[in-house]
Amino acid sequence: MSTLADETAYQARTSSLAFRYALRELRGGLRGFYVFIACIALGVMAIAGVGSVAASLSDGLAREGRTLLGGDVAFSMIQREARPDDVAFLRSRGSLSVAATLRAMARAADGKLALVEMKAVDSAYPMLGELTLEPKLPLAELFAERDGAFGAAVDPTLLARFDLKLGDHVTIGNASFQLRSVVQAEPDKLAVNIGLGPRFLTSEAGLRATGLLQPGSLVRWVYRVKLPDNAADDRSTAAFIADARKASPEAGWQIRSRANASPQLERTINRFTQFLTLVGLAALLVGGVGVANAVKSHIDRRREVIATFKAVGATGRDVFTIYATQVIVLAALGSTIGLAVGAAMPFAIAGLFGKLLPIPMEPALHFDELLLSFVYGLLTALAFGLWPLGRVHDVPVAALFREIVAGAWHRPRWRYIALMAAVIATLVAVAIGLAYDKRIAAVFVASSVAVFVLLRAIAAGLMALARNLPRSRITMLRLAISNIYRPGALTPSVVLSLGLGLAVLVTITQIDGNLRRQFLAALPERAPSFFFIDIPSSESERFGAFLKQIAADSTVEEVPMLRGRIVAARGVKAEELKPSHDTEWVLQSDRGLTYTGEIPKGSKVVEGEWWGADYRGPILVSMEKRIADGLRLKIGDEIVVNVLGRNIPARISNLRNIDWQGLGINFVLVFSPNAFKGAPHTHVATLTETHQDPASDARIIRQVANAFPMVTSVRVREALETIGSVVSNLALAIRGASAVTLISAIMVLGGALAAGHRHRVYDAVILKTLGATRARLLGAYALEYLMIGFATAVFGVIAGSVAAWLIVTRLMTLSFAWQAGSAAVVVAAALVVTVGLGLAGTLLALNQKPASVLRNL
Repeated sequence: MSTLADETAYQARTSSLAFRYALRELRGGLRGFYVFIACIALGVMAIAGVGSVAASLSDGLAREGRTLLGGDVAFSMIQREARPDDVAFLRSRGSLSVAATLRAMARAADGKLALVEMKAVDSAYPMLGELTLEPKLPLAELFAERDGAFGAAVDPTLLARFDLKLGDHVTIGNASFQLRSVVQAEPDKLAVNIGLGPRFLTSEAGLRATGLLQPGSLVRWVYRVKLPDNAADDRSTAAFIADARKASPEAGWQIRSRANASPQLERTINRFTQFLTLVGLAALLVGGVGVANAVKSHIDRRREVIATFKAVGATGRDVFTIYATQVIVLAALGSTIGLAVGAAMPFAIAGLFGKLLPIPMEPALHFDELLLSFVYGLLTALAFGLWPLGRVHDVPVAALFREIVAGAWHRPRWRYIALMAAVIATLVAVAIGLAYDKRIAAVFVASSVAVFVLLRAIAAGLMALARNLPRSRITMLRLAISNIYRPGALTPSVVLSLGLGLAVLVTITQIDGNLRRQFLAALPERAPSFFFIDIPSSESERFGAFLKQIAADSTVEEVPMLRGRIVAARGVKAEELKPSHDTEWVLQSDRGLTYTGEIPKGSKVVEGEWWGADYRGPILVSMEKRIADGLRLKIGDEIVVNVLGRNIPARISNLRNIDWQGLGINFVLVFSPNAFKGAPHTHVATLTETHQDPASDARIIRQVANAFPMVTSVRVREALETIGSVVSNLALAIRGASAVTLISAIMVLGGALAAGHRHRVYDAVILKTLGATRARLLGAYALEYLMIGFATAVFGVIAGSVAAWLIVTRLMTLSFAWQAGSAAVVVAAALVVTVGLGLAGTLLALNQKPASVLRNL
């Protein structure tokens, strides 16, 4: 018992002394640790800022959930209205508001046509929040029918596109509308997906007058229920949803509560947050190299002090504890600086851009996010600092003094290696365990480890290559090559510090370039020019013939289309299935589906057999293979799809690979020909022109609208440009966030060069004493940095390109084209930064007077 007490007292006394000595040494200043602190602060700031902003957005969404949803619970269905009994049940539980949305073609008086997002609401809209109109009008007055025209409020972009003004008339379908106000803000706008056209707000009566509500039309009906104030808590909401499902088990509606008013937006925020958090972790990992360099440099400078500690009786563990305490204190300082800036980000964004943000934000201090960021900072510092710290333990006093002239490499004791492994394992567990998509986080961790190993191998290979090259007769080249592999060479530090930052930068630029190419540049070679939706089944043959008549050289493809939602698979309810993250979207709303006897164009059966054109047996379904794998489904399994309020069971007959990039008509679910016999539905068609020009496109849209006013035309290029603008904004944010990693890499590189400044001074003084000129030394050092920087840049381009290829082809399922221009820019920038920083430090070394340095050798 006394031995244990003595050991405990000894450890307490040692820890106290170590803390005192650590602080005493730090009183002399933080020279050599500025890069250490800056790298930790930058990485922690990125993680804390991203986490705090995301949490503030999530809080804002939760706070405004009722307003965004337009009620406490929303019931939606597509292609059909709710049955009167279901509507009566909803109305009996609270206040009810009904809205319908669809895409339609609006025609101005001069014949111009545009795709609009039509939204029809009732007199109870909005039950929550405020519809902002300019000029402000009561809904009854806004929507009233006057002189045969219904009223409407529109997005200001529609006025600009048509060169219209308030009071003008437009036609949609069979109805005429007068533009009476401009929609400035909709309280429930974020609860819907990205629109391909400007908003057109009118009444339900106006929508019915258009004649667009045909059987099977792609109209989404939303029934919002606002519960009584005494029953508007989460428990009452959940009970109401359960009652609704029990009352109408086959209603087929999608139900959302105020807790998930915009699930797609929440998923986007979560995924974007994870990506930016991983970018922050990448910055921390790059900064970790700076930590290792700073700790090693600090220990080198303190050799005499360490020798003195050991000479007066300090053990290796005592010395380790002193300097480990310093590392923890400095890491805590850097993390605190990063936390302060990161915690302030939500308040700064809300203050500067709050009125411009389309998403409600609730800025606050999120202590869980800040604590996590602090832990990341400490773990990173320890993970990279323990190796140089551990090497101090077993070095005798005499060896410490000798290392001033010649250092000997040795690994730390196994206890320190084990401690470092435990810290790294904890860091990995935290990064993966708290990630939204654990698979992506695991890939990031594995890639980071692989990149560090490869960078270390490249540094070793570069040094070995330089060592084995024949001696050049050119003095500058010979000196540059020998500097690459000499003892204390900067090669490992430069390669490690710059390599990961360049790899991340190349990955981002390649992804950005491919997204721009996909959405903003050339369309796929045989992509359709137009999509036509809501073609009545009775008119489908006449419509196809009409398209061939007005565009004789074009290719027309037409298929039936319904909407349905997977409600069960393998006997398990959809909400209880556990899909992979990249396939969960299939279960979250209605999906387009079709039936046919022929294999759809752009599809290839990879498992199972196709049923054939004359199939008449039990209902079969074909699924996309990637989706089936994500849902853990195989051939022979049964799925149940709710279509038009009926649950349709079908057995999986085959799996297909689909070429989505061709932008043709294709579906995740394709049913056998007898699946929906007699069910009301519409058709969808594509038209692919041989030669496209704006005048021809405008002519086709005008002629289709004249002959078939119920059909909606979607020009593919305009749709892609709309999506592309969103992608461009995301890419811009990603590039800005990724700049944090590059800044860290530049700081670490500068720190590594500064750490080797003392050796550069000695080299320069000796060489100048032996007759070397300033120009020759600058040339040698420039060549050295040029070769190291070029080798590192080549690795960064290769590693980043491979990573981008995997992300674009495997995660985004898009085609990949290597962006040579952006890669060349990265290589050039890497060379400029490496040579520029290297020569800046070298000039300081060359300015040292030989006499003063030689006297202290």
